[in-house]
Amino acid sequence: MPDKRLDGATRGLPKLHVLDWVALGLLLAGCLCVAFGALPAADARATVTRLVPLLLFLGSVIILAELTAVAEVFDVVATRLSILGRGRYPLLFLLCVALAAVTTMGLNLDTTAVLLTPVLLALAAKLGVAALPLAMTTVWLANTASLLLPVSNLTNLLAADRVALAPAEFAAKMWAPQLAAIVVTAAFLWVFYWRGTESRPGYAVPERHQPTDGVLFRVAAVACALFVVGILVGVPIGIASSVAAGILVIAFVLRRRSALTPALLPWRLLVFVIGLFLVVETINRHGLADLVHAMMGDSDDAAGAARAAGTGALLSNLVNNLPAYVAGESVVPLENHNQLLALLVGTNVGPIVTPWASLATLLWYERCVANGIRVPMTRFLWTSAGLAITALTATVATLLLVG
Repeated sequence: MPDKRLDGATRGLPKLHVLDWVALGLLLAGCLCVAFGALPAADARATVTRLVPLLLFLGSVIILAELTAVAEVFDVVATRLSILGRGRYPLLFLLCVALAAVTTMGLNLDTTAVLLTPVLLALAAKLGVAALPLAMTTVWLANTASLLLPVSNLTNLLAADRVALAPAEFAAKMWAPQLAAIVVTAAFLWVFYWRGTESRPGYAVPERHQPTDGVLFRVAAVACALFVVGILVGVPIGIASSVAAGILVIAFVLRRRSALTPALLPWRLLVFVIGLFLVVETINRHGLADLVHAMMGDSDDAAGAARAAGTGALLSNLVNNLPAYVAGESVVPLENHNQLLALLVGTNVGPIVTPWASLATLLWYERCVANGIRVPMTRFLWTSAGLAITALTATVATLLLVG
């Protein structure tokens, strides 16, 4: 007879998602690379040391974003935007684009993919409008709106030392390319997903959303504002995100302790990043760097910038944008500032064609499936490819002309 105690214990174990297995598999592969000498231990230590500030930021900002969602900040903002839309689809479109872009730029792309996506999908159901246009708004802008600040994308954080710009200086350098990317993205969203809504009867304007706990709502809003202001004035991003998350955690300890669970810690994301970087560093040492250098060249002129952006976008869609940036950065000469920034554009704006091109896109797709939203993959691929080419061209051109 089967052991009922064993069966009960098995049922009590947490069920791992397929992405959990991917993350654990990558970490195991990375450790095996070190164990068997494919990656020297000194290089592995240097890689992990470089990741420590990034991991501190990533862990704390996800906690900040998750608790901000629990405090209903996103729900309140989304509902008020729909009220501001006054039942008109074109105005709702502009407001949704603005919300997704600001969330990506101010927090990061994973926040838009993981937390804003279900909020807008729920809003679509509440308003009785098609969900796909809102879903595409979040996934495209989660990537293409991630250029403005170092915190907007993990690739920006990886580039921080090489770019050598304070957050305000980084924003001053990237605001025009970022604007170009958002404008092109908005045009593609309207033409391929939102167009036709203007001919439909207007949606019913909802009532204002009242948060369950007004104190938690206000503390969460203030914590997010402090985080953004902190990074703009030069506070190290890991410290800014940790302080903001700490303020909100204390508020939840006092007001709603039940929301503070181990699930808040994004272990999968942290494990994925560590494993991915160990594996890519190994591959980079065994031939990838030579291939990437042949594709990118070493010129810092317009042609070199275009090749860097195209290579970054192509590699991102083949593997993932994080290893694509690391591989590209390793062959960019130290003095090639334009080429480095163009590579950054390619690995931020370009990873929108394949679902695995960025972790944000993978997480977005998972949320869509969980909410019962069918994403027509053929349409997704060809429209995303068109956007990637057009947005890259416009963004790199703006970077060279304005920067």
